[in-house]
Amino acid sequence: MSAVLYDPEALLDQEMPLDRAPITALVDAMLARKDASGLRAGDCAQIALLLTGHARIVAAEVSRHFEALPKDSELRPVTDQVLQEAKRRLSVTSQTTLAHAQQRARLVKALYRALDQLLKPQPAPSL
Repeated sequence: MSAVLYDPEALLDQEMPLDRAPITALVDAMLARKDASGLRAGDCAQIALLLTGHARIVAAEVSRHFEALPKDSELRPVTDQVLQEAKRRLSVTSQTTLAHAQQRARLVKALYRALDQLLKPQPAPSL
């Protein structure tokens, strides 16, 4: 049994390991939806809260890797842009609509893309 945690202040971000597979499946399912038919009242709200909490955790992880980048890294500008967009989107109060849950799903996807880029082995700087 898994628990869904509501952590709007991201207090747990350094203590919880990322469980990517179920979140990725949820992201894909939400982005594939054309409408909210079949969802019970409150489902979109709960999904948005779950994705918001996960986005905060992934954003914190991306931020930690971003801070460790060399100042002249080519990844800095694009990663900074992703982090700024995440900060802007996460500052918006969570809503109960499918569109909002899908927006959160797109944010999680973008953050994971940035994290994957940061985790790729980088070429050694030339001397």
